[in-house]
Amino acid sequence: MIRVVVDTNVFISSFFGGNPRKIIDLWKTDKIQLCLSQPIVEEYVEVLLRLGLQDRSEIKELLALFSKGGNTLFISETQPLSLVIDDPDDNRFIECAVALDASHVISGDKHLLGIRKYLSIKILSPLDFLKEINRL
Repeated sequence: MIRVVVDTNVFISSFFGGNPRKIIDLWKTDKIQLCLSQPIVEEYVEVLLRLGLQDRSEIKELLALFSKGGNTLFISETQPLSLVIDDPDDNRFIECAVALDASHVISGDKHLLGIRKYLSIKILSPLDFLKEINRL
């Protein structure tokens, strides 16, 4: 199974449809394995709250979905990296990918996409990721 880290912008955009939703649907149907770290989950929740998701039951449901089983890997701590200088918070996605041996970081962030590849980890937009896995 392909292990991926999904950047916050892709995760949040999935609520509105399009290619980000297709990525999350692949996770929900056990086609890809979502890799998460504590800082990533905290950022997801923080952004959802900022965007108006005030219903705590919805957040609990989301967290339960993350912890439900075989298609999610979680790590509480990662080794710090300093790859993204312009936005150091973006490093958390690559740190998680390294720690959990993910093959891809899926992002719409120009800083991350500008790196393109770190070690063997590909950093792709949702569209490019979907194109790549459809070739497999």
